[in-house]
Amino acid sequence: MRTFFATGSNRVSVTPPASPSSSLTPYAAVTAAAEYLEHQIIGQHHLVQRMLITLICGGHLLVEGAPGLAKTRAIKALAHIVEGEFHRIQFTPDLLPSDVTGTEIYRPEDSSFAFQQGPIFHNLILADEINRAPAKVQSALLEAMAEQQVSFGRQTFALPDLFMVMATQNPIEQEGTYALPEAQLDRFLLHTVVDYPDREAERTILQLVRDENAGQESTPQNVAPAHVNQEHIFQARQEVLALHMAEPVERYIVELILATRNPSVDLAPLIELGASPRGTIGLDLCARANAWLAKRDCVTPEDVQAVAPDVLRHRIIRSFEADALGLNSDSIIEQLLTQVPVP
Repeated sequence: MRTFFATGSNRVSVTPPASPSSSLTPYAAVTAAAEYLEHQIIGQHHLVQRMLITLICGGHLLVEGAPGLAKTRAIKALAHIVEGEFHRIQFTPDLLPSDVTGTEIYRPEDSSFAFQQGPIFHNLILADEINRAPAKVQSALLEAMAEQQVSFGRQTFALPDLFMVMATQNPIEQEGTYALPEAQLDRFLLHTVVDYPDREAERTILQLVRDENAGQESTPQNVAPAHVNQEHIFQARQEVLALHMAEPVERYIVELILATRNPSVDLAPLIELGASPRGTIGLDLCARANAWLAKRDCVTPEDVQAVAPDVLRHRIIRSFEADALGLNSDSIIEQLLTQVPVP
């Protein structure tokens, strides 16, 4: 299958790497993809893992970080090795909802109107700088992300079975931006924060860019070409759901979520609203996917703790007192993890 990269209103066909044999297991395909991504997105291991977890779980990813930290490059690299169609939507203040979902066009040959699908009808969507578009455009994504469908007039159009939105936002420049509504934030499975790479990663990035500018192959010879087809992804989802989770670990997930709604005495003034049941479901799914990527046959409390910050970061609404004290959601989640007993 050919992958289409969108540039403006056109789609450019790009031939993906050679497909693996049909005997390749979902885990082997995803592991090869992870290795490829690690060599394309230097120093961002956490982001690579979160993209794969989101893809496997069938969710959506919100990435926050300063400019130049490979947020856009990451989703492009993922789209290059995953079977499907990719489209980038650059969110701006003058963007309209129809620019995302589509609109009706007039056909003079039969004097009729027909719905022209918008860029949302692709498998992998990059919503770049999502907080720069007004609320009505952001809400256009809400139905697509929640119901995997788009409604226009009296008609409803289904989105592809493989559908993932990766949205980016810049936390530094707040002028001319619009905060995402809580309902839409809750639709993101994970909210991950990208930090600067370390010294060695920075040097590797320099070499990578030099090789690419010189027209050389940026992936090392010992890294096999990666290609993940949709069958691999759907099979991986079934394996993740079938992974064993002991009852104490399940209770641990529930207790963590309840601790956000009924916090302890010292945390109560800092939390205005806790996580919804969607947070419970997300924590369960991501903990399973984290264990699956580590090739474990059961979910451990460590898997829950590993994904909890990214699952809960955007679902815990801080109080005014927390903001006044300069506390972010990460510090609150850290305290929650220390207070809830580990099985």
